[in-house]
Amino acid sequence: MKDSKIEWTTHTFNPWQGCTRVSPGCQHCYAETMMDKRFGKVKWGPTGKRIRTSADYWKQPLRWNHEAATAGERRRVFCASLADVFEAKPDQVDDLRSWRFDLWNLIDATPWLDWLILTKRPENVNDIVPYSYGDDGWPSNIWIGTSVENQEWADKRIPELLNIPAAVRFLSCEPLLGPVDLSEWLWADMPGNPRLNRIHWVIVGGESGPDARPMHPDWAREIRDQCGEAGVPFFFKQQGEWTLSDYDAPPNVWVDEETGKVVSRHNSSPEPPPFNSAAIMKRIGKKQAGRQLDGREWNEFPKAGGK
Repeated sequence: MKDSKIEWTTHTFNPWQGCTRVSPGCQHCYAETMMDKRFGKVKWGPTGKRIRTSADYWKQPLRWNHEAATAGERRRVFCASLADVFEAKPDQVDDLRSWRFDLWNLIDATPWLDWLILTKRPENVNDIVPYSYGDDGWPSNIWIGTSVENQEWADKRIPELLNIPAAVRFLSCEPLLGPVDLSEWLWADMPGNPRLNRIHWVIVGGESGPDARPMHPDWAREIRDQCGEAGVPFFFKQQGEWTLSDYDAPPNVWVDEETGKVVSRHNSSPEPPPFNSAAIMKRIGKKQAGRQLDGREWNEFPKAGGK
């Protein structure tokens, strides 16, 4: 079966550009590599200046909204692939406050678009969104997600995400760098509704790019099965650059299945790993690795409101 081109989002919109690394998932940030190191458009890091995109560019979502309304079908917009809307940057407080105000107004003006805002800083969200969101409830077309690359960051970020009363709360486990148990956060026992979802959608994917780290497919399977048990939609984006290997020869690597750590690279003569939970991975490239898991694609989406 050939992989299809189904995307997790319809459009991408960047209100501004620039960010700062905060966790292991940021180590090979494609946005920094492209916008800072390759094109020199914006300086990354805490001392770099965030740069707003053009006025003409900001008009695009209005056109997308019109197209969606004409077609009678909702569209999804991934907001800020080249930044973090909820980054706290003391030297640009006024700039970011003004840009966010304009962004909230743009979201209000595009009711046919579901805005997917992914952040590595969920602890900042409730202090940054407009006060009216607390009084009147969050707009139903804002979905808030957080990045979860391993168990450590799941434990830190997911509780913060659950404090956000967004219509849809989602997780992006990409790049997935180790096994993650999400079960305690996917659903909760509630009177009259024993399977009330707290997380409404989970996206999983392996890392791609020149320095991509391997993702063991068992880590993706475990999350898929946890989502299935909780009735939470699961979207599998890609295997990444690596796949399991059944032979021990260069240029394979040993990966600790329990931690995700690459403990040995076989550049010449292979050596046995220093532990029992070993997996041999080989790099075959993102295209060949594809986006199937156990022989099929997983293209599940939530509905607005998390229903």
